[in-house]
Amino acid sequence: AAFQKKGHRARILSPEEAEKLAKDQVLVSEFKQLKLEKEAQKNWDLFYKRNSTNFFKDRHWTTREFQELKACREFADQKLTILEAGCGVGNCLFPLLEEDLNIFAYACDFSPRAVEYVKQNPLYSTERCKVFQCDLTKDDLLENIPADSVDVVTLIFVLSAIHPDKMHLVLKNIYKVLKPGKCVLFRDYGLYDHAMLRFKSGSKLGENFYVRQDGTRSYFFTEEFLSQLFKAEGYEQVVNEYVQRETVNRKEDLRVPRVFLQSKFQKP
Repeated sequence: AAFQKKGHRARILSPEEAEKLAKDQVLVSEFKQLKLEKEAQKNWDLFYKRNSTNFFKDRHWTTREFQELKACREFADQKLTILEAGCGVGNCLFPLLEEDLNIFAYACDFSPRAVEYVKQNPLYSTERCKVFQCDLTKDDLLENIPADSVDVVTLIFVLSAIHPDKMHLVLKNIYKVLKPGKCVLFRDYGLYDHAMLRFKSGSKLGENFYVRQDGTRSYFFTEEFLSQLFKAEGYEQVVNEYVQRETVNRKEDLRVPRVFLQSKFQKP
C-alpha cells in the first residue's frame, strides 16, 4: 500500500535522519571520483550484464502519471514522435508502444548492452522505434534525430545518474531535437528519498550526490536546482514539484518514504 502527495515542500527529516546526514561529510577521494566518471559507461554495462532485463519493473504508470502523452495531441489519432532519453532495457518504452499505436519512438541509452536488450525484445520493430547508443553529455542527438522533430521527450530516472556538472549538456542536447512549444517530461529522485538515507558512510561524492556499491551514481534533486538547470538552457517551467509517497509493507510493519521530483519543462 502507498499514499502519495504532491507539492513544493521538501520532506522533513526525523532528528535521527538529520543527524545521520549531518555526520556524513567525508567525500570520496578525487582520484576515485575521476575513476568513477571515466568508468561510468562500463559500470552501467556491468549492471545490465548482472541484471539483464529483470531489475526494473515495466513502467505501466507512465501514461497515468504523464497525461501529456495523450493531451499533447491536437486530434485523436495524431501520430506522436517521442524520444526516451536513457531508455535502459525498454521498461518504459515497450508498455508505451503497446498502449499507444500512434507513437514512433526514438530511444537511446549510455549502455551498449541495454541497447542490445531493447533490440532483442520481441516487441522491437524498426517501423515503430529507432534505438541507438548515446552518451547524452557528448554525442550529438542530431546524428540520429532531425532537429525540431520530437513532440515529447521523457527523461525518467536518467539525469540523476549523470555528474551534476554535466547535466546541462544533456538538456542542451535534447533542446535541439524538441519541437518549439513541446515538452520534456521529467521524473527522478528527490531530496531525502529513502535511497539517499540508506547510503553508508564513504559513499558521498558531493552535495546530494552518492555512489552505489556497483559504481553507478545517483543525485537527489531539489526543486530549485532542477528549475535553475532547465531555465539556464532556455526551457520554460510548466510544472515542477515533489511527489512524496509512503510505501507501507504491512507484513513487516515498514514505512518507507519515497521522494521524487516530477516536472514538465517546455521549449518556447
